[in-house]
Amino acid sequence: MQLFFSLLALVALAGGVGLIGLRLLPWPAGRAVGAAVSAYSAWLAWLVAATATAGSLYFSEVANYPPCRLCWFQRICMYPMAVILLVGAIRRDRAVRWYALPLAGIGIVISAYHYLIEWYPSLEATSCDPVTPCTTVWFRRFGFASLPFMAGCGFLAIIALLICRFRTDDDLTSEDLEEY
Repeated sequence: MQLFFSLLALVALAGGVGLIGLRLLPWPAGRAVGAAVSAYSAWLAWLVAATATAGSLYFSEVANYPPCRLCWFQRICMYPMAVILLVGAIRRDRAVRWYALPLAGIGIVISAYHYLIEWYPSLEATSCDPVTPCTTVWFRRFGFASLPFMAGCGFLAIIALLICRFRTDDDLTSEDLEEY
């Protein structure tokens, strides 16, 4: 399961970075891909949040890796997003990003800090539990993929899916149609 979720994290990372790249580069084919992804962005963001939630529950409840304090804070950000994004996707609510982005933004900052202190334990303050310190590394797949890395990839993918909006044919106004 470590390998499976590490690979999913790399897919989320590549997808998030790729989507941001498509948005920033003026590439016509990229615009078409971006528009196709935008049409399902809420569902894809929900899929990432639901998978991250399932993965964190697997690692704590089945693999018996007790979550540290920073893991709990990341969960506080990720778990509600699975519900918020599902409701937003079902209702086709484009404003769902305004509810989910603050959680994803806070989550990615916590994940980045957690990942940093895994590599540099001396940077950790005394706020973590001595029984389950935040500097504990349960595993590192491929030499770098750990639990906070996976969470960070999930948060990045959700952020990219929610902020990288591409105009679709449904979004065109009558003024836009006059230009054609």
